[in-house]
Amino acid sequence: MMRRYADRVALVTGATGGIGAETARRLAAEGARVLLTGRNVAEGERIAAELGASASFVPGDLTDPDCPNALAAMALERHGRLDLLVNNAALDHIGDLLRTPLEEVRELFEVNVFAALTMLQAAGRAMAAQGGGGAIVNVTSRLASIGVPTMSLYGASKGALLALTRAAAVELAPLGIRVNAVAPGMTRTPLYDAWLAQHDDPQAVDHATSAKVPQGRLAEPAEVAAAIAYLGSAEAAHVTGASLPVDGGYTAA
Repeated sequence: MMRRYADRVALVTGATGGIGAETARRLAAEGARVLLTGRNVAEGERIAAELGASASFVPGDLTDPDCPNALAAMALERHGRLDLLVNNAALDHIGDLLRTPLEEVRELFEVNVFAALTMLQAAGRAMAAQGGGGAIVNVTSRLASIGVPTMSLYGASKGALLALTRAAAVELAPLGIRVNAVAPGMTRTPLYDAWLAQHDDPQAVDHATSAKVPQGRLAEPAEVAAAIAYLGSAEAAHVTGASLPVDGGYTAA
């Protein structure tokens, strides 16, 4: 494993499972000191303990207006700096576009857009205060770029985050802060497994879902984490405002 993150500090939101947990593992393996956050305290503490002294967990609800600033401050307090924000926390949503109540839409955007925005602002201010430089990686979705029935509103929230990524990359470039996105396709996470379990024939649904991907399979969380680790590293020093799909060719088809 490369050591691209030696002496660097990363903050990963939504780090208590799936892509977030694998990203925390990847960054720690590459030498980062990682601050994990999320709402599942038991899982967060378990993963931090698994990663050892280089990692710590702070419970947080990003819809609390004070939480993003507190997390950025915690990174500075514990580690003296903040080099990478992985904006991964998100809420899933499936529903009929014409029948979804507005309160559900507000809750979805509160997590997927407003919480991600305020976390980006807090991390950006912290990076600027330490003299500039740093990277922010927003985890969006294939659905930021394509339409899928029953997922219009989730796609709209991720599309907003993609637009923010591009604009923030331009605005924060003078501060040396890079902002990019990783857009996963269907990924074999616990959330996907729970979705499969709702069907009468999970194996058949899994096969049909994988068959829609040109590579013939779903992404693994570690593959998405690898893309995030690249965009946050010095190897991507001249990459900003980009969206990197990790979808087996789904959005290219």
